[in-house]
Amino acid sequence: MRLDKFLSKATELSRKESKKILHAGEVTVNETVVKDPGLHVDIVNDEVTWAGEPLSVAAGNRYILLHKPEGFECTLKVKEHPIVTELIAVPELGSLRIAGRLDVDTTGALLISDDGKWLHRVTSPKHEHAKIYELTLAEAMDSDAQANAVKEVAEGILLEGEHEETKPAILEFIDETHARLTLEQGKYHQVKRMMGYFGNRVTELHRASIGHITLDGLDKGDSRFLTPEEVAKF
Repeated sequence: MRLDKFLSKATELSRKESKKILHAGEVTVNETVVKDPGLHVDIVNDEVTWAGEPLSVAAGNRYILLHKPEGFECTLKVKEHPIVTELIAVPELGSLRIAGRLDVDTTGALLISDDGKWLHRVTSPKHEHAKIYELTLAEAMDSDAQANAVKEVAEGILLEGEHEETKPAILEFIDETHARLTLEQGKYHQVKRMMGYFGNRVTELHRASIGHITLDGLDKGDSRFLTPEEVAKF
């Protein structure tokens, strides 16, 4: 990789700014001051420093699982709330993308990567990667209402503004106000809209898993890299 590109990727500097610090003699490669922006560096084996601090860039794609807490937006630009990438300590945050966004008040499993094709495989309904949601309802549902909801969700329901019914899903009630919903698609606000179909409202929502990936061992706000085996299963 060209040295100026390496510097830009490893820092928040533009290519133009990278060339300025090179010309100023602030960068070393393997302990030698280098001013040539076109010098090729090995991102794995060469040691690059700026003002004495070592720099690095990711070798290949990153695949990250984040346990999203409340109050964070699944966006790449700051809006009204902090963004989820602020919780991840890796370089080149701008190249990361999110698979299956969660609302600000929703918690749970979030997959983040810079591999666009892989992200598409995670989110595309045709690949049938089930997502399990745990939800709390505003209004209690008695046994008859629960049975009816379970049946209709299993057959597919027509949400307001849609032209096709939802794909068959699995709804399981834990008690009158708590349920678990397993989906293989991800329409806009789907879980909340599905409960709205039955005249109810979701007050708390948590995504417990995506495909085979669970949050075991991760507290809210924590993240980890997926193993190669986990990545391959998508």
